[in-house]
Amino acid sequence: MKNISAYIREERLPFVLKSLEKEGVYGITVSQVMGRGTQKGISLRYRGSYINIDLLPKIHIEVIVPDQMEERVCRCISTHAFTGKPGDGRIFVFDVEKSIRVRTFEVEA
Repeated sequence: MKNISAYIREERLPFVLKSLEKEGVYGITVSQVMGRGTQKGISLRYRGSYINIDLLPKIHIEVIVPDQMEERVCRCISTHAFTGKPGDGRIFVFDVEKSIRVRTFEVEA
């Protein structure tokens, strides 16, 4: 199994969720986070002066999928989170050793 962890723009979340559902992925964790990447934040003009905002609001998505679905899910997220601007996000993939269902103690390796 793979743990796919993605950081995307807030406004792209509905598109990513809809595309994951089309792929058959329903189990998902979504968190609101703050962060920055290589764009190093943004500068805004407010009442005649510039303000630097270092940490930007992002969405963190976590999905656990079988190994054979890894490529499809990563492609799905990257395609639907894409805007072409700096700060579109990043996807990380981790191996999952095992999963234990709390209700039934069922172990999936």
